[in-house]
Amino acid sequence: MACVSIPKDLTHIKAKFIFGLTKRQAFCFGMSLVIGLPLFFLLKGVISLSAASLIMIFSMLPWFLLAMYERNGMPLEKFLMCIIRVKFMRPKIRTYQTDNLYAATRRQNQLYKEVRGIVTGKK
Repeated sequence: MACVSIPKDLTHIKAKFIFGLTKRQAFCFGMSLVIGLPLFFLLKGVISLSAASLIMIFSMLPWFLLAMYERNGMPLEKFLMCIIRVKFMRPKIRTYQTDNLYAATRRQNQLYKEVRGIVTGKK
């Protein structure tokens, strides 16, 4: 009798589109081909074959990384955006600030008194 194991966590399973690739991977590989191959054929007559192939590889590499790299369930662009936010956009030193519950209650009570005074016309 044939046995098939089914994973318990179904969030890691992605729908395959073509040739066992997801839509995102197929799109990124297609874009790398659209950019890399014409660049190679245009440059191979001007510069040496090895230099043209290196330029082709480096022009296709970002698309391959976008297609295949995934960390903690996030694709590359989301992961890079998180790193940029942490390293450059947010402050380096975050100060710990407490919110005193009693002071907040006192402020809220003061606001209620002011509103009540405005509504009734008394101060």
